[in-house]
Amino acid sequence: MSKLYFTYAAMNAGKSAILLQAAHNYRERGMEVMLWTSGHHASGPEADMAEIESRIGLRAPAHVFRDGTDLYAAMMQQKGSARLDAVFLDEAQFLTRDQVWQLARVVDELNIPVLCYGLRTDFQGVLFEGAAELLAIADDLREARTICHCGRKATMVLRRTADGQAVTEGDQVGVEKTDYISLCRQHWREAVGR
Repeated sequence: MSKLYFTYAAMNAGKSAILLQAAHNYRERGMEVMLWTSGHHASGPEADMAEIESRIGLRAPAHVFRDGTDLYAAMMQQKGSARLDAVFLDEAQFLTRDQVWQLARVVDELNIPVLCYGLRTDFQGVLFEGAAELLAIADDLREARTICHCGRKATMVLRRTADGQAVTEGDQVGVEKTDYISLCRQHWREAVGR
C-alpha cells in the first residue's frame, strides 16, 4: 500500500541529499521515479524543469511546481504515458493546501508513493502552508536532523541580513540559502529577541 511521506527539518539537514539518494535507490532497482521541486528555484518564470541540488554536490533534474500546478493531473498524465513507481518532491513547504491533497489523491487513487521533503517552519517560527497540511494528513512523518552551533538539535531557521543581524519581519519566502542558519529554539529566541 502506497503512502504520503513528509520528511521535514530545519535548513541544512540534508533533506535534498536524502531525497536524491532515495530516488537513486529506486532507479538502481529498475523503477521509474518523477522528481519535483519548487518554481522558486527555477531559472525563469516559465521554466518547466529545474535542478534539485544538495549542499554536498548531488543533483538531478526535476519538474517544477508553482501555485497553479495541478500535481495530480501531471502525475496521472505521466502514469498514462510511462511507468511511474514513485514521486519525490523537494521544497514541499511551498506546496499549497490543494496541492497536498492532490498528492494524497496520487497515493490513494493511483497507488503511487509520494515522498515530500521540506521545511516545517519559516524564519518567524510559523508553519508554511504546505508543511502544515502535510503534518496534518501525511501517512508517515520523518524528521531529518541538523545541529545548532551549541550542539543541540536545530529546529528553527534564522534569516539574517548581510551584516548578520536577525530578520524578524518580511515576506515568508526568501530563497537565498546563504541568508539562513539553523538554530535550536533557545538560540533562535535569543537571536530574534523573543
